[in-house]
Parts: sequence; structure tokens; C-alpha cells
Amino acid sequence: MKGAPTMDRLLYGSAYYDEYLPYDRLATDVAMMRDAGHTVVRIAESTWSTLEPQPGVFDFSHVDRVIDAMTAAGIDVIVGTPTYAVPTWLAAAHPDVIAETRNGPGRYGTRQNMDILNPAYRLHAERVIRALLERTAHREGVIGFQIDNETKYYDSASPDVQRAFVRHLRALVGDDLGELNRRFGLDYWSNRVDAWEDFPDVRGTINGSLGAEFDKFRRTLVDDFLAWQAGIVREYARPEQFVTQNFDFDWAPGWSYGLQPSVNHFTAAKAVDLAGTDIYHPTQSRLTGKEIAFGGDVIRSIKDGAGYLVLETEAQGQMGWLPYPGQLRLQAYSHLASGAVGVMYWHWHSIHHSFETYWKGLLSHDLEPNPTYLESGVVGREWREHAGALVGLRKANRVAIMVSNEALTALQWFAIDTGFPAAMSGSAVSYNDVLRWVYDALFDLNVEVDVVPVDADAELLSRYAMVLTPALYVAPQDTLDALAAYVRDGGHLVATLRTAVADEFVTVWHDRAPHSLTDTFGMSYQQFSTPDGARLALAGALASGAASAGGAASAAGAPDAAASDSERPEARHLVELLVPHEGTEVLATYAHPAWGDYAAITRHAVGHGSATYLGTVTSAQVLRDVLTLVLREAGLWDWPQDLAADAPTVRVRRGVNARGGQLTYLLNYSGAATRVASPVAGRSVLGGVDVAAGEPLEIGAWDLVILES
Repeated sequence: MKGAPTMDRLLYGSAYYDEYLPYDRLATDVAMMRDAGHTVVRIAESTWSTLEPQPGVFDFSHVDRVIDAMTAAGIDVIVGTPTYAVPTWLAAAHPDVIAETRNGPGRYGTRQNMDILNPAYRLHAERVIRALLERTAHREGVIGFQIDNETKYYDSASPDVQRAFVRHLRALVGDDLGELNRRFGLDYWSNRVDAWEDFPDVRGTINGSLGAEFDKFRRTLVDDFLAWQAGIVREYARPEQFVTQNFDFDWAPGWSYGLQPSVNHFTAAKAVDLAGTDIYHPTQSRLTGKEIAFGGDVIRSIKDGAGYLVLETEAQGQMGWLPYPGQLRLQAYSHLASGAVGVMYWHWHSIHHSFETYWKGLLSHDLEPNPTYLESGVVGREWREHAGALVGLRKANRVAIMVSNEALTALQWFAIDTGFPAAMSGSAVSYNDVLRWVYDALFDLNVEVDVVPVDADAELLSRYAMVLTPALYVAPQDTLDALAAYVRDGGHLVATLRTAVADEFVTVWHDRAPHSLTDTFGMSYQQFSTPDGARLALAGALASGAASAGGAASAAGAPDAAASDSERPEARHLVELLVPHEGTEVLATYAHPAWGDYAAITRHAVGHGSATYLGTVTSAQVLRDVLTLVLREAGLWDWPQDLAADAPTVRVRRGVNARGGQLTYLLNYSGAATRVASPVAGRSVLGGVDVAAGEPLEIGAWDLVILES
């Protein structure tokens, strides 16, 4: 596998489905794309049944005509393998290609309903991939291939998946069934397995350790499936053509929100040259840029900081996403500011039937120019003119968030606020809620981050002055040892509630929490509960005002001694009753008649490093104040953090472009214009004028300024 491709221009375009259009308008669409400065389309990934209407009978007429037309117009093409939506004839001939899930046998009709291990599915998928690649890989205008689409394991628990899981367990423990029963606690409720042939259907398990291991195993199926497809594609692809995949995210509360439960992005990304992603987000008055930045930071990090391609994002999108004037342009630049090499909309045209009729593309159902399409033309022309300054953005961030699919899964089994499965107990808070609580606070402080996996080694951690571990419920001992060493070596660690509770098999450690990190954090706890009205009594530097940007106390960090309980900030979802060690600074206690003697937030100095722990979920303001203390201590407070207080709707994203210039993006996520003093001296990329440090800058509503130093 080659490395990420070098881009000398930005990719800008959309998914294009000639198969879906009500009449032949290919020439018109190509002309409209050229007028709007579009440089690329993505085709074919959704239409297996059109490409292969009967087994072994192929029809590539739509593919050929689109590639011909785009190539003649100088528009590049990304060809997608069409394997995520199986044709009717395959389901009829081999019903077992449709996955069985925890809800029973699947039915044909929706997409992504297959068992990706099924032999018949693999056989026919390979045939269509090879036929499509033979037809397209040699074409001059084809620059890359997308393998599958938003691939997951689709909750498949089909017999072949369960047999493979048993093989996985036997590789884990050998033939030692005693070790299997011990490791997963199967004596409970008589779940012991004393003969491999008696291993039960996993869908019925009440054992969180075994259930979490099944999900961990199924994530590896995605790794294997993508590597299998990529291997086939590379037999045909030319050296300069890239292989990508559009990784997506947890979908809540209606858009791209958090870490994807069904894919380990870090391991799955090994199959591709260029990381791709699908990022959908709220817009109109709710556009903040947070989802764009979060998704970009995750996907950039899975390929060690390399540029990534946004293969799907909204144009007009679903109801409530029609962008206000200026927002489509601001959104496009926001992706670039996180390190994207290009942006593609899903999709070019709105379709006229079926499930996503009202998930609208750049063009509405009338297929005529409209304000959203016209604004895309502004972006396309600007990107063509200023590509030299905008391509190749790289970042050197000093803050990292450690994420864990295993912790996410475990906290679905043992919900943060109930201790029982989230789906059964109606849990109000998830792993991704805690992750986004932490990420969003950093974003609001203009702190840019990388994302690192739970198995990050000492060398990777040493790149960062500050590491955060939101809800790291599950972690192997090696990770906890690495975090302790990171602090001893001068790093600054911030952890939240439900960190270091269980090992990698979701077995709760049998010592005081947080396991093996009590000396690092300078505290321990034995008990926890729901808040039952508990509030926070702020203390130490958090109450004195030392956390605020200007040295004066913020509203939530104001001196707290005289505040009534009702005026104090809430403790939310869960309270861990922390017992600080001697020498540990208490930043907050619980204002509660039973728990007032316990700490809620602590900070502990270890050599030149520090470890801060939040034993409850707080308001966003309290969290920002805690993070401010750590950022200052770590030497990470700079002008972007001051600007966050002075211009709260402006977000700063920075990096170095391909020609070595320092780029500073100032993005105004507001319907009102704002004025800021230029934080750096440089040339306005889009304005074409030199700007002095301190010079007033006007940033319009839903607008931006880019400075190159």
C-alpha cells in the first residue's frame, strides 16, 4: 500500500448518479459543474443491480458515459465499488447473504443489510468489483476508488459470524475452557461453557464482557473486509490512483456526532491510502462548526495527520439543513481548516423517488440553478484561484484526546447513569456524550486537538503536552501504565468520571478506583451514585478566578463561599465520591448533605506533570475553567484562547500549507458580523491584501478570513 496521495489542487464536487435522473441531462450537468468550478465526481457505489442486472451479465453504459463526459470536461472521477447494496437476484438465490441480527432474520429492501462474511456474498461481490475495475482502472480521468460505503458489521450475528467468533475465542484462550469461563465470568447465572460444541447463540447473552468481546471481534471483520476489497482493487489500479473509504460516525441526535461504535477507525484505515469521511451537521442558526471539526480531527488522526477527503457532506440536505447565505461556503472552508484535501456533496441532484427523496442535493427536484448551487460556484472559483495557499495543510497540535471503541461498547452494557444496558434502562448519557462534552469545551477555547487510540504508546503520547481521557472505562494495563509514565515525564493528563474501571475484557478491577492511577491522580474512590440534587462547591484555583482568561473569575468560577446551593453549578448524571490524598488540590467538592466531605474535581502535581480528574459531569463553563487551569499550567495558553473570550463566535484553526506558509483561519459561526484585531501579520488569502498584527478585521455574518504568514 502506498502512502497518502500528494494533491496539488483541491478536490471539489459531488456524488453523481446518472442512473437516477429522470431524463438524459449529462451534458447540462457537466456544463453546470464546470461553471461552478467543480473538479471531481464520485460514481457507481450505490448501483450494483444496474451494473449487474443478472448474475454475470454486466451493463456499464452509465459508468462509461459519465467517465467519457467528465474526462472530456477535465473533471476527475472516483469510482466506488457497489457492494453495500445487494441486488434482488442475489438475495433471491442466496437468502443467507441477508444478515441475521439480534432482531432475527433480515429482510430484503434496505441497504447495508448483508453478512459481510457470507461466502456467496463475497463470491459475487468480488466478481462485480473485478468487472468494474477492468472497465475503469485504465481510464485517464479516474483518479481513485472508494471501497464499499460507510462499511460496518451491520449487527450481523449470522451463523458464520458466530462460528468465526468461537474460533476467535479459541485463539484467545486455546482449548482452556476454564480460562474462558474465568476471563468472562461465565459462572454467573450458570453461563459456563464446558464444551465448545455447547457454545450458545451470543445474541441471548446477558454477560457484558462476552457481549463486548463479540462487538470487538465484529469490528475486526470490517478491517478484514476493507483490506480484502482494497487488495482486489490494487490488482488493477495504477500507481497514481488512490484507494479510499468514507468512514462515518455515531449518528445522534440526527447528524454525525461521536465515535463510530461499529468500526475501529484506526485499524480499518490501514486498508486505504487516503482517509475519507462523511460528515453531516446541523446548520442554519445551529451551525457551530463543532461537528465539522470533530469529524475532521478524528479522520485526520487515523492516518497520522495526513489530509483526508470529505466524500459526503450536505448541500441542501434534510429538513432544516438548507444553508443560509454564506453557510455553504463557510462549511466548505471549515473542512479545509481541519486538514481536508477536498469536499464532495451528497449529492449533485435531488432524486425523485424512494427513501431519500427529501435528502436534497445541490440541485433541487427541478434540476435548475438555485442559491445553494450558485454559492458552490463561489467556493469552486475561489479554490481554483487560491489553491497554492490552501492545499496541503498539516498541523502540529499539542493536545490529544484518547478514544476507545471498547469503552464505548462497555458503557452501552453498563450505562454511566444506571449501570444497566443503556437500551434497557433509558440512560441519559453515553460515552459519546462525555467525549463531545470534552471535545466541545476545547473547541470553544480554540484548542485544536488530535485523536489517539487507546493503545497509543509512549512515543505517540510524548508528542503532546496535554492528553484527555473521556470516560476511559475500559483500558488494558499497558495503557494505564503509559498514562502514568506520561504524567511522570511531565505530561498533563485530564480524565473524567468512569476512567480506569475495567480491563480490556470489561472485568472491573478489584482495587480502589481509578485502577493503578490512584497515585497519579492523588485520590481514590470506592463509591458513586446518581447526583440526587448534588451541586458543586468550587474551591482552590477554580473558585479564586485563576481559571478565567483575563484573571478575573468567570460566572461559573466566581468565588463560591457565599453562594447558596441553588446558585452553585450542578453535578450531572453521576457523582464519584473522591477521597483526595495529602497534597492533592481539591478544585470542587459536592454541595450535598451526605456527600459534602468528598471531592468532585481534583488536581495533583507529579514532578513537572499533573493529573486532573473530574468525578462528575459539569456544566460546559465549569469544564472550560478546569481546562483553562491545565492549559495555562502546560504552557498551552496563547492568543487563540484569548480570542475565544473576546470574539466568542469566531473559531481559530491553524496549520502549515504545502508551500510552508502558516495559515490562520478565522471562522465566524454567527449571523452577525464581528470585528477582531488581527492576531497575526500576514496576507489575506481571499482578500489579497497585507494585514498587520493588531489591525482591525471585519468578518461578515457566516464568513471567514484566512491569513498566510
